[in-house]
Amino acid sequence: MPQDSKNLTQLLIKASNGDKDSLDEILPLVYDELRKIAQNYLNRERGDHTLQATALVHEAYLRLIDQRQVDWKNRSQFFGLASQMMRRILVNHAENYKAQKRGSGQKLQLDETVDVSFEENLDLIDLDNALKKFAEFDEQKSKIVEMRFFGGLTIEETAEVLGKSHATIEREWAFAKAWLYRELN
Repeated sequence: MPQDSKNLTQLLIKASNGDKDSLDEILPLVYDELRKIAQNYLNRERGDHTLQATALVHEAYLRLIDQRQVDWKNRSQFFGLASQMMRRILVNHAENYKAQKRGSGQKLQLDETVDVSFEENLDLIDLDNALKKFAEFDEQKSKIVEMRFFGGLTIEETAEVLGKSHATIEREWAFAKAWLYRELN
């Protein structure tokens, strides 16, 4: 395990045990990667999106460290939860935008991430609704989509967070992509 990952894991465990000082040390270790995740999200958004990557990172980080019930275990879990938090922030933003503009909402492209060709861009709210529906059907596969698509986690990192094998995650990721393709088209 790389030294930064070890340090982050140790700091997250300390934070879980109530050490408030460790929270100050976490941000410098995770900031660049959180920015990459945020930028990944925002690259899929409409061109005139009003949120900046920095604002998305700060909002997600503040919500993450404010969690009282999280038993932090490792780096992958942290980034998995960070990606979920960013998704929620963007969905809330999309819903507010849609309500104000009565427009078509925010658009995403799933092409590159899910390795299937979609005929048109997807509405973020539609994608969120599809993932909620998918979670009712299969919560674990829904989490895999969230971690891989939104969080940008690798198969290995996703397997680590969920405590599953690499092969299981690959198989379930393939199923999830096919299900989403069918649901959204």
